Amino acid sequence: MKNHVVINTDVEKGTINKNIYGHFAEHLGRGIYEGIWVGEDSEIPNTNGVRNDVLEALKNINIPVLRWPGGCFADEYHWKDGIGPRENRKRMINTHWGGVVEDNSFGTHEFMMLCEMLGAEPYICGNVGSGTVQEMSEWVEYMTFDGESPMANWRRENGREEPWKLKYFGVGNENWGCGGNMRPEYYADLYRRYQTYVRNYGDNRIYKIAGGANVDDYNWTEVLMKNAHRFMDGLSLHYYTIPGDFWKGKGSATDFPEAEWFITLKKALHMDTLIQRHSTIMDKYDPKKRIGMIIDEWGTWFDPEPGTNPGFLYQQNTIRDALVAGIHFNIFHKHADRVQMANIAQTVNVLQAMILTEGEKMILTPTYHVFDMFQVHQDATLLAVDAQVNEYEFDGEALPQTSVSASKDKDGKVHISLCNLDHRNSADLQFDLRGMDLEAASVTGTILTANEMNAHNTFEQPNNVKPVDFSDVKIDGQSLSVSLPPMSVVVLAVQ
Repeated sequence: MKNHVVINTDVEKGTINKNIYGHFAEHLGRGIYEGIWVGEDSEIPNTNGVRNDVLEALKNINIPVLRWPGGCFADEYHWKDGIGPRENRKRMINTHWGGVVEDNSFGTHEFMMLCEMLGAEPYICGNVGSGTVQEMSEWVEYMTFDGESPMANWRRENGREEPWKLKYFGVGNENWGCGGNMRPEYYADLYRRYQTYVRNYGDNRIYKIAGGANVDDYNWTEVLMKNAHRFMDGLSLHYYTIPGDFWKGKGSATDFPEAEWFITLKKALHMDTLIQRHSTIMDKYDPKKRIGMIIDEWGTWFDPEPGTNPGFLYQQNTIRDALVAGIHFNIFHKHADRVQMANIAQTVNVLQAMILTEGEKMILTPTYHVFDMFQVHQDATLLAVDAQVNEYEFDGEALPQTSVSASKDKDGKVHISLCNLDHRNSADLQFDLRGMDLEAASVTGTILTANEMNAHNTFEQPNNVKPVDFSDVKIDGQSLSVSLPPMSVVVLAVQ
């Protein structure tokens, strides 16, 4: 029988690392400046330069980890330019993103302060492409050393007495491309060399992340694992969901035909294949799965909004983006034994953002709402799910109509996240929750859906797409039945 889902509530499959719900903020367009950082003198309400509305919105979704300063920007970023009195900081050209002036007013101290305000772990990406071993080594010393040293003393002079706790450190970014156009053999050797000097000071222990593959470059993963697996704690993977051609035209974020809806969701589902195949290579060298797969750049990438700087990668965010996010999370959960972190690209005003700002105005995107709804899965126990679902057919192709994942939190509450990919038809599902007495249970739900494929929030209509209570769910004896509207994301809580 199709559209039948068995959830074994007593078969536990490991823990869903909360860092799967991580974020990424690069010095790109209006992501940092205007989006997060407005400076203490701004008329926009702020706390120590961080805008209050964005700060509160991000705190509300419990950001576990934030990656910075890039991205491609990381391998041209020299951290010493971003410390000390702001009026003395070096101004530089952001060659990757729009050729604009980077004034370095948001640097190490500001970023670490932001993470403390958010209650998020900092994940810093170091400069291998244009930086030196000494530069990277001194950055770690500056941030984490508690004793007497030139770097620690400099940190104190700049106003921070205590060292920061820094857990996650990336040794380079996309070194196969914008981070140096390196061959995997060369980068593997460089990684081994650079990571040697990423020291643990005092009781601070750094989780070292090697720059991993672009999409399906399985040779890169093979070479890195073969030559450097002993020196890494994590290996990254980057994959963007792009309906069109990366160089010739990616497609519009809001003005797209049905065919682009379908191809976008098809490409989102491809993440499952990529994780499986890269994991198989990692298993060969790391059968105990000590090394985490760190998917530190993922999300939709469309053409920039008309009239905006094309180097700023500003795009709108629709119910289609919400489904892409939900699909990804359900896939990440499935691979919780290997996927230990994921960082959506990006947090504010860039690509598949949580938040869009315009001057003092701010709106939450459909993707933000998915992060909010799915946060119940953070650090929860993954449950075994067997889903036999109908197909979603379009123009001779077929995808699974429904994406399903389930977890159990520390209080024993079961959460089921569901995505109906079909833009035309509802999905009626029957659930068998084994190991749970449904007759004594209650169920509540939240839904995010829309009537149009390109429905999105604007500064004039900020609540056009928002979550509401979901009640189209029934308990009949030991069975749970759910009717999902077309193009919807639903999270159920059963207790």
